[in-house]
Amino acid sequence: MNAALLRKFRKKLGVDRVLDDAPAVYASDKWFAKGTPAAVVFPANTEETAFVLREAYRAGIPVTPRGAGYGYVGGCTPVQGGIVLCMDRMNRILEINTRDFVAVVEPGVITGKLQEAARKKNLFYPPDPASLKDCSIGGNISTNAGGPRCLKYGVTRSYILGLTVVLPDGKVVTCGGRTHKNKTGFDLVGLFTGSEGLLGVVTQATLRLLPLPPARAVLSAGFASIEAAARAIQDVFVAGFLPAALEVADEFTLNAARAYSPSAKFPPGKAQVIIEVDGQPASVRSEAADLEKLLKKSGAAGIQKATTPDACEALWGLRRLYSQSLKATGLKKLNEDIVVPRGRLVDLMKFAARLQKKYGFPLACFGHAGDGNIHVNIMVEDPDDSAVQKKSAAALDALFTQVLAWQGAITGEHGIGLAKKPWWTQALTEETRALHQTLKKALDPAGLLNPGKFV
Repeated sequence: MNAALLRKFRKKLGVDRVLDDAPAVYASDKWFAKGTPAAVVFPANTEETAFVLREAYRAGIPVTPRGAGYGYVGGCTPVQGGIVLCMDRMNRILEINTRDFVAVVEPGVITGKLQEAARKKNLFYPPDPASLKDCSIGGNISTNAGGPRCLKYGVTRSYILGLTVVLPDGKVVTCGGRTHKNKTGFDLVGLFTGSEGLLGVVTQATLRLLPLPPARAVLSAGFASIEAAARAIQDVFVAGFLPAALEVADEFTLNAARAYSPSAKFPPGKAQVIIEVDGQPASVRSEAADLEKLLKKSGAAGIQKATTPDACEALWGLRRLYSQSLKATGLKKLNEDIVVPRGRLVDLMKFAARLQKKYGFPLACFGHAGDGNIHVNIMVEDPDDSAVQKKSAAALDALFTQVLAWQGAITGEHGIGLAKKPWWTQALTEETRALHQTLKKALDPAGLLNPGKFV
């Protein structure tokens, strides 16, 4: 790293916000790949972000943007060293407006804290990734994050009205605005959403809020098999219901959660389904009662129904135990967030069972069954062992090949990053990948922003 450049950064930002001996945490996210940055810089506003990017671009130094570091694909790993641009100091909720139904936030705002702040004003920010207590809005925008409620409410992109973005060379652009409809020019908000830090750095977002639903109900049910649970999920849609969330967990996941928290009230059986409905009190009571009858008819056992906020959160607490309990098994999970067309859910569960039998790894399948976004976790003892790596790569290749053959997607919410890079050429056609390259070169001709990733 150029010593003169570091001095320039420290003069502008302050000594405490420019580290040239950074802690190891800035070398990676939740995936295993690591990179060593020459410096970590913490801007406090758009102007400082633009200054850092402009000076780094002039010096030819790569910059890797970083949010809260809770990604699962190595998206913020500084594989070419250079500067990690950490946005977690920009963590203010600038406005929550009850008349316009918007929130204006900086990228470092934790998603769960925004939800809490909106709720206090009887407003609702629906996107709810599982890591909502830790992940940031900027990271959510970068990956177009989802979560259980995206079944009814849509993913992060559905709630972004406007963005302030610093381009790789330090220029500042604004996209969209404050209105809930806006068709002025290209959809630049959509261009930057999900771009994984490859096209620009978000420094402010104007987000759409909804009225807070006055009532909700959650049902938890057990099934004799994951295939039976998947068929029951199809029954829910055939009957005309559109729940706010519809989650599923297989036997391995459920048993791990039972072992991790023996006092928790998990349903009997080899699979669990969790359904949430929300809206007006009368309609929620009616829907919950009808869904309970439908689940029983579909073979459910041990149905629990919650209609108060505390009871609803208690049932969702079972869902939030999945990841922790899988970690507690002592195995390492290769966390894949594939998506299949909704009608392929039963096929996916059967295919996962065949994968497990063929390659010998336990598979833990759980996630957002309502929209086909299932976390297929290959559980391995030692991911660094060369033999394990070879066999797990073959299992992943088989999984992704089949998902793509079903016209599914290799990622629904985590992004490509480094982890999915080997399958990038399978996932999109040559012409579509070339279009990605064209956009990247137009905005970052020197290739200095988040280099080494899929584009």
